[in-house]
Amino acid sequence: MLSSLTLALQQHILLGTLNMTGKNLVIVESPAKARTIEKYLGREFSVLSTMGHVRDLPKHRFGVNIKEGFAPTYEPLPERKESLKKLQTATKKAKEIYLATDPDREGEAIAWHVKEALKLREIQRIEFNEITKEAVRRALERPREIDMQRVEAQQARRILDRIVGYMLSPLISKKIRSRLSAGRVQSVVVRLVCEREREIQKFVPEEYWSLTATLTPQGDSRPFDAKLFRRAESEEKLKISNGEQAQQILKELEGATYRVLKVEEKEQRRHAPLPFTTSTLQQEASKKLGFSTKKTMAVAQQLYEGVELGAEGATGLITYMRTDSTRISEEAQTMARALITSKYGKEYVRVGEGRRAKKANIQDAHEAVRPTSVTRLPEDVATHLSLDQLKLYRLIWQRFVASQMAAAIFDVVSVDIQANAYLFRASGSVVKFPGWLAVYEEARDEDKLSDEDELGGQLPPLREQQVLDLLKLTPKQHFTEPPPRYTEATLVKRLEENGIGRPSTYAPTISTIVDREYVKLEKRRFVPTELGFLVTDALVKHFPKIIDVGFTALIEEELDKIEEGDLEWIKVLEEFYGEFSSAYEKAKTEMESLKPQPIETEEICPECGKKLLIRTGRYGQFYSCSGFPKCRYTRPLESEDGGEMSKSSNENLTEKPCPKCGAPMALRRGRYGPFYGCTRYPNCDGIEKAARVREESSVRCPKCSGALVKRYARKGGRSFWGCENYPECDFTVSRTPIKPCPNCKEGVLVANAEEEAVCSSKQCQHREPLAQLTTASVLS
Repeated sequence: MLSSLTLALQQHILLGTLNMTGKNLVIVESPAKARTIEKYLGREFSVLSTMGHVRDLPKHRFGVNIKEGFAPTYEPLPERKESLKKLQTATKKAKEIYLATDPDREGEAIAWHVKEALKLREIQRIEFNEITKEAVRRALERPREIDMQRVEAQQARRILDRIVGYMLSPLISKKIRSRLSAGRVQSVVVRLVCEREREIQKFVPEEYWSLTATLTPQGDSRPFDAKLFRRAESEEKLKISNGEQAQQILKELEGATYRVLKVEEKEQRRHAPLPFTTSTLQQEASKKLGFSTKKTMAVAQQLYEGVELGAEGATGLITYMRTDSTRISEEAQTMARALITSKYGKEYVRVGEGRRAKKANIQDAHEAVRPTSVTRLPEDVATHLSLDQLKLYRLIWQRFVASQMAAAIFDVVSVDIQANAYLFRASGSVVKFPGWLAVYEEARDEDKLSDEDELGGQLPPLREQQVLDLLKLTPKQHFTEPPPRYTEATLVKRLEENGIGRPSTYAPTISTIVDREYVKLEKRRFVPTELGFLVTDALVKHFPKIIDVGFTALIEEELDKIEEGDLEWIKVLEEFYGEFSSAYEKAKTEMESLKPQPIETEEICPECGKKLLIRTGRYGQFYSCSGFPKCRYTRPLESEDGGEMSKSSNENLTEKPCPKCGAPMALRRGRYGPFYGCTRYPNCDGIEKAARVREESSVRCPKCSGALVKRYARKGGRSFWGCENYPECDFTVSRTPIKPCPNCKEGVLVANAEEEAVCSSKQCQHREPLAQLTTASVLS
């Protein structure tokens, strides 16, 4: 049977002309994706973008009828009015309508919402894992219906999140602090960070010692180290608890002969890592490139949707980046093996099928993240990519090629050496065959605390009963260390291991908990704030199951079962809501209020004459009229030195001495930025200017590709973003850049009051919903 695409092409050839009002219409989510696909399809097709979701639950209403089977009320998004109008006009003229949204639950839901919003009866759903000419054409030859099981799974997630967010957020805002938010997944993530911090706070370090012998074979000048590991008569590892024990062992080893007791040689194979999933891509990009999860997904989105490659035009460089599968198509494997053979040799090609990830809940419909064409080398496209795009593409390319290569082979030697009643051990290794290491090396685990288990380099030739010369014996004191704080990479790893959320949600979730000030980043590690502790403790006390790690993972499993058709979505919601609603009703009366009470002052409101109160808001303390809400007078709370004080001096106390009196100084913020002020003010008026830390956006300057850095105006201290190459480049933008404008290439997208991302260029009218963006500047 001929496909609809083949019939359309044959009709065009027979007629010899193209009926402009009878094009086939393909609908996608983003303009960049539309431009790339349109180039592949030619004039027989028109490709339009929805600009993201077109419908959602109401912004200012609950929008879910619990009593009527959790029936949702969807409304067209106001910012999609023009997009829907254009799509409506185009669908009336189209011969065939293809919905080509992303190949996941979210994409399926967007396709369904488009169909419902436009009241379309006959549509064809197509999906592709990569945006290449062949992949798009193959998809057009295999259209299908919308997968309602996927839609129901997404709808169940959306309603679950609405129930938790819409009910919990007002509760904690009333009890703890205004304008707070809680979420089914985000609150669990904050809990993990808080629990780790409390482990660190409770940790008591324990002392221990190590003893290292530096030895050399007699007549050989090549020294090597061996570590004391046990007594000769015991099988247990020797523990040296203090310096006295270490000194006692040193005395017992005085004059000892060091003799090789055993030499063990073996061959060790180190298999290639699996190709990237969303999670492992985020982890490795964090460790090797220093990218935040947000930045990784933003750059990956650009590589997936298409990058201009000169004469080749817009080209998708990687496969779909939201996946938890490590599967690779036969075609891609064949191409990779051919490249490896020609570039490195046949012996470097992996033999057999290779490993596959053994995890529950893997959605294996997609492939792993890989280059769309392995023959498109990073150096071949370097001139067409930004620095960040090149870094991420090179990482993905290297990881994929390495995954198809043979194991690395090491010759490993382990030597036991006896000295009196003690045994020392030395280990070494040399690369016998590099295998996949010729292309790629995995980043070191960020939470590895010591090198004690690392293999050393090559040892000199040794034989049993050989006597060795002792060059030195080195005792060293150590202390056990607390569990490390989470980095973005280790937090993502923990979330994946525990089945919390989906890899595609990690980036926005992490961004949310930072933006909401529940956690902060210090030296690229997450530290909970006091607010984070307060909110977490309240939720754990009153909603122990809802923000339980295991329960959250169970919900994810049930969503997977809805998608697979093994569970009804309404049943999942009924079970969840029954338990949640009872806990909620109880918490409304039992949750204690932690909001600071207003402090009455003797100051008089200049507008109504009533007394002013000191209240505490999201950004600290401020003056507010006691006649509120009739009188809405407010003003910042100023310190006596004239600077605005958002926090107490004790919270910002530093070890910096006052240049006038030597007392400690506090870091304060005034109208012209941060400064150090003496804590003895007004008795001492010592102040010093505080240097601002350079804040750099992940978005590059659209004029010259330089870095966009945060600057401050001379008058009033207003902040803005400007190019680092000023005065040669004068590009500035008043709001935080989110990503380059995909429409005009002359501006950047910034957030407006309507929760939209709009282009900073006045000549460009491009806008997108903030909720759909996974792009943003690096977390700071």
